[in-house]
Amino acid sequence: MTDETGPTPPPERIVSLDALRGVAVLGILVINVRLFSMPEATLTNPTVYGDFTGVNYWSWLFGHVLAELKFITLFSALFGAGIVLFLESKRGTDRSGVLLHYRRTAWLIVIGLAHAYLLWYGDILVAYGLCALVLVSFSGWKPSTQAGIGLVFLLFPSLLEVLAGVSMGGDAIAGQWQPAEAALQSEVATYRGGWIEQLDHRVPASFARQTGGFIGQTFWRVGGTVLLGMAMYKWGVLSGERSSRLYRWLLAGGVVGIGVILLGVWYIEINDWSADAALFWRQFNYWGSFLVAGGYIGAVALYTRWRPDGPLVRAFAAVGRTAFTNYLLQTVVATTVFYGHGLGLFGPVSRVEALGMVVVFWVIQVVLSVGWLRRFRFGPVEWLLRTLTYGHRQPLPR
Repeated sequence: MTDETGPTPPPERIVSLDALRGVAVLGILVINVRLFSMPEATLTNPTVYGDFTGVNYWSWLFGHVLAELKFITLFSALFGAGIVLFLESKRGTDRSGVLLHYRRTAWLIVIGLAHAYLLWYGDILVAYGLCALVLVSFSGWKPSTQAGIGLVFLLFPSLLEVLAGVSMGGDAIAGQWQPAEAALQSEVATYRGGWIEQLDHRVPASFARQTGGFIGQTFWRVGGTVLLGMAMYKWGVLSGERSSRLYRWLLAGGVVGIGVILLGVWYIEINDWSADAALFWRQFNYWGSFLVAGGYIGAVALYTRWRPDGPLVRAFAAVGRTAFTNYLLQTVVATTVFYGHGLGLFGPVSRVEALGMVVVFWVIQVVLSVGWLRRFRFGPVEWLLRTLTYGHRQPLPR
C-alpha cells in the first residue's frame, strides 16, 4: 500500500518507463562526452577541432545519427510523463500534488545550478526545472491538446533557424560555427587548468545557456518535448500499454528517421561544411531525432514485452530508477578524467577513444545501479530529492 505522503515505492513502478529512462541516461553520455572532452564548439561543428577522419569520423557519425538529440528527446518526454505520473500519485491524498511538484522542482533547479556552475556547463536540470514550473499547468489537459501545443513549441526554434538561414545565411552563426583557433586553444588550456581557472569558461557558458539560450531555443525544444511526453504517457505509449503493432510502427519510423539524418549529413558534406548550409542542415537532425527517439520507444517496449524479467530489462530499469544519480555521476567521473583537477585529458583524447570510455562507463553504471538497488529503495540523489520534497527523511534501505 502506498504511503499517502511519500513517493511511489519500487514495486508499484512502471518497468517500461524505468527501462526507457535507463536507455536515455546511458545514451546521453555518447554526446555529452564530446563536451566533457573537447571544446564546446565541436558539438555544433565537429570539423573545428580534433581528427575528423577514419574511425574518428565514423565515431562522430555513429553518435550523430543514433544519439545526438535522440536521447535528450527521450529523456525530456519521460520527464513530461513523470510530471503527470507524480500528480496522479497524489490524488486522493492529504497533500497537494501541485505544491509538492513546485517544491520538488525548486530543489531540482537548486541542484541543477550547483551542477552547472560548480561542475559542468552542459547541465540540463535547470532547463527541466524552469520548464516544469510553467508546463505543470498543462498537465491536466487532453493529450491531443498537449501534443498540438507541443508541436507548436517545437516549430518555433526550427522556423527561426530556417528564416535566419534564408535572410542572413552563414553570417547568422559565423562566430559559433567557426570560432577562432585562439578561442579553441584558450578553452583547452582553461579546462586543463585547475577548478578555479575553469570558472572562466564554465560560468559564462552556463549563464548563456540558462538565459538567452533557454529563451531562444531550449524552452521551446525541451518544453515541446515535455508536452509530447505528457500526451504519450496518457495515451499509454510510454508505459508500454499499446499494441505491439503500434510499437513496430514506431520502430519503422525510427529507420525512416535514420534515413532523414543521413540525408542531412550528405547535404552538409556536399556543401563542404559551410556556415551557409549549417542552419538548414540542422533541421534534418532536429526533426529526424523525434523519429529515431520514437524508434527507441518502440524497440524498448517490444523487448520489455518479450522479456519482462530478462537481465537486459532489469539492467536498464535499474539505471532508470537511479537516473538522477547516474546523470550526475557521469559528470563527476568525466570531469575527473578530462579536467585539470583530475587526469587533465581535455583536448587530446580522440572521438573513438572517448566513445570507448563511454562503453566502459556504461558497464560500471549498470553494475553499480543493480548492486545499489539490491540494498536500497532509491538512488542516493533520488533519495535526497524525495526527502527535500516531502520534508521528512525517506526510508532508504530495502
